Amino acid sequence: MAKHFEEKKKIKKNKKEKKVNNKKRVLIGIIIFILLILIAISCLYIYKYYSDTKNSEKTSEILSDIKVNEEEITDETTERMLQVQKLQEENPDVVGWLEIPDTNISYPVLQGDDNEYYMTHDYKKEYTIDGSLFLDKDYDFKKPSSNLLIYGHNNRGHDTMFVHLLDYKDEEFYKKHPIIRFTTEKEDAEYEIISAFESRVYYKSEKNVFRYYYFVDAENKEEYDDYVKNAKKASLYDTGKTAEYGDQLITLSTCAFHTEDGRFAVVARKIEK
Repeated sequence: MAKHFEEKKKIKKNKKEKKVNNKKRVLIGIIIFILLILIAISCLYIYKYYSDTKNSEKTSEILSDIKVNEEEITDETTERMLQVQKLQEENPDVVGWLEIPDTNISYPVLQGDDNEYYMTHDYKKEYTIDGSLFLDKDYDFKKPSSNLLIYGHNNRGHDTMFVHLLDYKDEEFYKKHPIIRFTTEKEDAEYEIISAFESRVYYKSEKNVFRYYYFVDAENKEEYDDYVKNAKKASLYDTGKTAEYGDQLITLSTCAFHTEDGRFAVVARKIEK
């Protein structure tokens, strides 16, 4: 009788252990399944990350693929201007090409109906994490407006768009790269840098601060001069250059990480030929 009871107890114990082991196997299976999903998502993200980076790097090289009629090139119409015209046939939102010579900043500039779309799309209107360089929606070429306010991402690690704009924190870098080239379908122009400064997005409640990111068109000389004065005052170093009312300005703006909602900007004036 005692032997039968022990055997029954042993069978019951084995069933219990088997049940526990089955639960463990199911739990382990679920964990492995979740881990495989996470790995797959990570792989897709990494692939997308490097794919977008590769596409952004290619964007800076598209001019070499655009062939133009050399007979159309004149002193007034440069090859770059003709190339911009070709890009506009593909996407009318292309307003020009921005280049800082001897740097990797060389990209088409887009202008949309808002300041959001080209933060995540390239000149072909395809999604990309790097976005595009884009002109503020309020700039009016017909006037034209006072300041070409151009934005670009600072995607650290991608080495694209406006990542290297922050190199202008170094005065020696500025001295070697004092010129910005901006080409539209009508003009191939150079701009000399007058200021490079750190900033941030200010709260509405803050008074007497320099909100450079709102300045596109000056209503009068006082407003224009105030912008130039504040840009010069904020500059990390003295460039020895300035601008006078009526000079066309260009401001390049990107995110910076020296403070919360930080920004970095470079301001330049057009060199009249």
